[in-house]
Amino acid sequence: MNIWPVQDAKARFSELLATCLRDGPQLVTRRGSEAAVLIPMSEWRRLQKSATPMLKELLLSDEARADLQIPARGRLRRRPSADIS
Repeated sequence: MNIWPVQDAKARFSELLATCLRDGPQLVTRRGSEAAVLIPMSEWRRLQKSATPMLKELLLSDEARADLQIPARGRLRRRPSADIS
């Protein structure tokens, strides 16, 4: 992954885009710290699809998304019902 300072990325955007499409993700920095990544559209779609499963996929999935802790039922005493006459 190539690193592009934001000034170079702005000045040579066409080259940045061509490099991204040819070589993959490109990192853009601002004042020396990582700011953004330019990725090809096909990779973006793949990431979006894998990040958010559809409701149908969640409902039909055999695996649970989380472990549910179901508390044991207590032995509560019921109050005697009042006779209504």
